[in-house]
Amino acid sequence: MAITARSQATGGGHASAGRRPTTADQIKEYILANGLKPGDSLPTESELCDLLGVSRSNVREAVRTLTTLNIVSVRHGHGTFVGDMSLDALVESLVFRGVLIPGDDLRALRDIVEVRQALDTAMAQQVATTMRGTYNKDLHDLVDEMVALAERGGVFPAQDRAFHTSLLARIDNELVGQLVGAFWDVHTAVMPSLGVAPSTDMVQTAMAHGDMLRAAEEGDADAFIASVGRHYEPIVRTLEGVRPQRTSATAGLEDQE
Repeated sequence: MAITARSQATGGGHASAGRRPTTADQIKEYILANGLKPGDSLPTESELCDLLGVSRSNVREAVRTLTTLNIVSVRHGHGTFVGDMSLDALVESLVFRGVLIPGDDLRALRDIVEVRQALDTAMAQQVATTMRGTYNKDLHDLVDEMVALAERGGVFPAQDRAFHTSLLARIDNELVGQLVGAFWDVHTAVMPSLGVAPSTDMVQTAMAHGDMLRAAEEGDADAFIASVGRHYEPIVRTLEGVRPQRTSATAGLEDQE
């Protein structure tokens, strides 16, 4: 195993201008330069030391760093592998930021909702083009479940997440689907942590999913965007009309100030 000419020419990493590439940068460049995919094995620790010209301690620290980012995974007794590249680390970081960010308690949550809406809106044309003329029973079933639960005064987090991720999974952009799921996870984790109750108008939210789906199947991007707006209206109203209760974590921090 050897680092390719591309890796050697670039200094072994995607370091920013003026910054010496770290061992973690070099390992990432090795993965890219050798076309490795999630699940592929990486060289052993001693082989990485020889390939990169660094010490064992540098390699171990780099692997620990990349493991926290899901770029590599360590299977004890088996070796080190390219990770699944999930967005779990991003979700955890944003949840922590959303709960503990100083200043306006709801600012981070508002930002998250805006990003979710922006992702749905930005993909409208691609969703409409991809789904025009189709009928998607799995998504219609999810909409029916959401409406039924909302009419009984219930909530529908599992169906909501499945709808958004499944809808975006139909377009030729895997990253967008992952981001939609990640920001959905952040949103639903941060709301209760800040003491924000679900919207009182869950029926509108549920039915807006059906409007989004029908617009997509009709190939109508403008109608899809309008439906996205109706979907988020109850959430926006909730955020504009409430102040969150302090959780024990945030209250403890504030009491120390």
